[in-house]
Amino acid sequence: MHNPYKDAVTQLELVARRLESEYSDKQRFRAAIQLLTTPERLHEGSLEITLDSGKQQSFKAFRSQHSSARGPYKGGIRFHPGVTKEEVQALSLWMSWKTAAVGIPYGGAKGGVVVDPRLLSPAELERLSRAYVRFLGTAIGPWVDVPAPDVNTTPQIMAWMVDEYEVMMRESNTAALQNPLASFTGKPLTLGGSEGREEATGLGGVYVLEELAKKLHWQRKQDITVAIQGFGNVGYWFAYHADTAGYKVVAVSDSKSGVFVPTGLDPVRTLACKRETGKMGTCACNEKECHVSLGKQVSNQELLALDVDVLVPAALENVITSETAPKIKAKTIIEMANGPTTPEADEILAARKIQVVPDILANAGGVSTSYFEWVQNVSGSHWSKAEVLTKLQPLMVTAFNDIWSVYEREATTFRLAAYQVAVKRVIDALFLRGRV
Repeated sequence: MHNPYKDAVTQLELVARRLESEYSDKQRFRAAIQLLTTPERLHEGSLEITLDSGKQQSFKAFRSQHSSARGPYKGGIRFHPGVTKEEVQALSLWMSWKTAAVGIPYGGAKGGVVVDPRLLSPAELERLSRAYVRFLGTAIGPWVDVPAPDVNTTPQIMAWMVDEYEVMMRESNTAALQNPLASFTGKPLTLGGSEGREEATGLGGVYVLEELAKKLHWQRKQDITVAIQGFGNVGYWFAYHADTAGYKVVAVSDSKSGVFVPTGLDPVRTLACKRETGKMGTCACNEKECHVSLGKQVSNQELLALDVDVLVPAALENVITSETAPKIKAKTIIEMANGPTTPEADEILAARKIQVVPDILANAGGVSTSYFEWVQNVSGSHWSKAEVLTKLQPLMVTAFNDIWSVYEREATTFRLAAYQVAVKRVIDALFLRGRV
């Protein structure tokens, strides 16, 4: 069975070799790297809830808190039958690098529950969500660990969780010491959520695409073809904003099937068709109509191998492997999923001169806007959507250019450049705090 945590540690060790020369105290540097290979805290347990039938059922639960060197832990909670301890550990490492890469004052964390939420009623899902908060207790909070939505979790689930956290604070007589709404992000607007949060991850990825286009001197956006694996929130908004910016989105897919429209598809019409029919593969839609003659159905594997300029994996991790990497024809990959490329595949892509913009930069628009939500909550403010997106663009652009400078100077891969920037920031914080 593939171990994503080993992948995350391998990536850290690779960047450590390139960073070591920047530190005079080699022993201290190696101690920092060793410290960063393991999460600071790992919470593991079982959540027991009462089902609507009256029966009791247990669900395995995790929260990996990797590094607090740069600020409170930050990371999503996923409800998925495939959640493992190794997965949340890996994702918590990647969150530390992601928050550091874009320069926001957070560490990294990730949580999950082994469950298929589709098999639970809304009432059962609420009980499970509240049980997860009770499981973590004081290990979360506005200045400790600030969770957010992830795979199969929603603003409604965050609303239940933040309410349960507030109940706990009242029980312990600490509710007056902090704004409990700041304990979770990705909440509904009426409970302190941020304007623009829904589209922030996908939009942030398009901001990165725009900067890359400048560096690579792409003259005609309308000639740049884009294929997106995953048409959930992130994939849809990436498609929407890429299309709006003038790029030609030619293929999208969900977990079951995909569609390829060579002349370019319309993301809004395609999403409407998917919701109406439930079958992505039959939704060959341009701006005027949906008709089977406009395109063809493709599998997720076939989408990865399409002859396009930009490939965007926006689903789950480990979809680009040593088996699929040799088949990729795209010139550029923008990772909108977390950890979609294995280290073995990375080597193949590098040898083939395929540019990879890593997840820790490409999909950081989501955590950046979560940061904006947290700032609004702790300060008692509310920003308009225009204010939020106005703050997001320069943050993503600055992060891209900081990493691009290292990429050009070091003659390395863009992923290693991003990791060099991010890991160095975390190590420097550890040094300043005296933790190593």
